Amino acid sequence: MGAPQACECSYGLETRPCCGSSFCAGYLEVPTALKADDINLQQQANNRLAWRLALVALLFTGFGFAMVPLYDVICRVTGLNGKTNAVAEAVDANTQIDATRWVKVEFLSHTLPGSGLEFSPEQFSMQVHPGEVIHTTYVVKNRTQHTFVGQAVPSVTPAVAAPYFQKIECFCFSQQTLAAGEKRAMPVVFVVKPDMDREVGVVTLSYTFYEVPA
Repeated sequence: MGAPQACECSYGLETRPCCGSSFCAGYLEVPTALKADDINLQQQANNRLAWRLALVALLFTGFGFAMVPLYDVICRVTGLNGKTNAVAEAVDANTQIDATRWVKVEFLSHTLPGSGLEFSPEQFSMQVHPGEVIHTTYVVKNRTQHTFVGQAVPSVTPAVAAPYFQKIECFCFSQQTLAAGEKRAMPVVFVVKPDMDREVGVVTLSYTFYEVPA
């Protein structure tokens, strides 16, 4: 008689010589003979997870659409949330430039994930004199294959500086319609009022660009 042929058994990710015992044979049966009710339970768990993920995505989409009106409500209730003027305001003819003082103005930009927009300030900060009329630019690009209609919502921090940050011209005063692939430079003209608290040395202007629901 020839030598008995060696057999192999799989233990998880390892392959070892088979011991020939009934335990070894039983071990091989478990991963290859899952019960039907176990498979059904796993499928049901996967379905529940898929529904939960879909619900989360839907809630985040609705949250994005609701942010602009929700932001307006918060502004009316608190009055101290960094909201600036929503329409153009002319500079007071008697405004004097305070050349003895500098204020650093920082510029930020935000979009919702998946919006398909590139949105950023042309420069991220500048030093200005209170009372001086300042020009700057934000740049937006629609990277999607469809027309994008959006609205930019501004805010100013610290909140105590918001009443003294006056926008003379701003793309946020109206909705912006961007064709597929369109890139646009959008001007902002503003002035920091001289009567702002002298303890405020840094002001941040931030815009969040939302898609307007159809």
